[in-house]
Amino acid sequence: MATYKKRGYKPATKEEKEHDSEENSTTAEVFNTLDESASKTEDWVIANQKYIFVIIGIVAAVVLGYLGFNEFVAKPKQSEAMNEMFQAQKYFNQAVTGTEKDSLYTLALNGGEGKLGMLDITSEYSGTPAANLANYYAGMAYLNLKDYKNAVTYLSDFSSDDLILAPMAKGSIGDAFVQLNQTEDALGYYEQASKLRKNDFTTPLYLYKAGIVAIELGKADKALTYFNDIKENYASSSEASNIDVFIGEAQALANK
Repeated sequence: MATYKKRGYKPATKEEKEHDSEENSTTAEVFNTLDESASKTEDWVIANQKYIFVIIGIVAAVVLGYLGFNEFVAKPKQSEAMNEMFQAQKYFNQAVTGTEKDSLYTLALNGGEGKLGMLDITSEYSGTPAANLANYYAGMAYLNLKDYKNAVTYLSDFSSDDLILAPMAKGSIGDAFVQLNQTEDALGYYEQASKLRKNDFTTPLYLYKAGIVAIELGKADKALTYFNDIKENYASSSEASNIDVFIGEAQALANK
């Protein structure tokens, strides 16, 4: 057991003197070992300083390279992509509000008037936010053109934290799967969309769609959960206007 020695303590007996001598010897050995280790470390650093500086240089180059890429490559590339995408966005918006929808959605996909379409932007400017957004536009264009497989492909490549676009993309994949008669897949995407970035617009919309598909699949309990969620939490939404009818239908199915 270790003992505490007062300041000014002097060994009185021969045994105490021998004990102190052993302690001092042990302490000296420890310090000698530390000195040897430190010396070896210094020798290693001196011998390998060339490699150390190379490693430090590589790390610095990577960091500076990233910052340089972001400033001088990524930002200009993003700006160029957005400039190219302007005309394709214009075609898309005209398709949404106009009458010649198919031809305008096709122009949005393939480009026109010397500008790239969404498909080229997704590939030529891959990795930029513009290319990511082009995936959304392309997926929605294909959905409206009834090319549901391509709609799923491009919408699946889109990612966003946006309150509306993120759930819209998931829900639109669900719409595509409904048209492909893959209702189990559709239900899964509607469920994801209803939980993603909850808001008063997309959440009740996709709860409603999830409930409808759940009834088609004979999943009355799930349908009741979604319809009741709309009634209790989104009473001011358009989906809530006739929700009691669907709750009654789901209850009847559950009681069979």
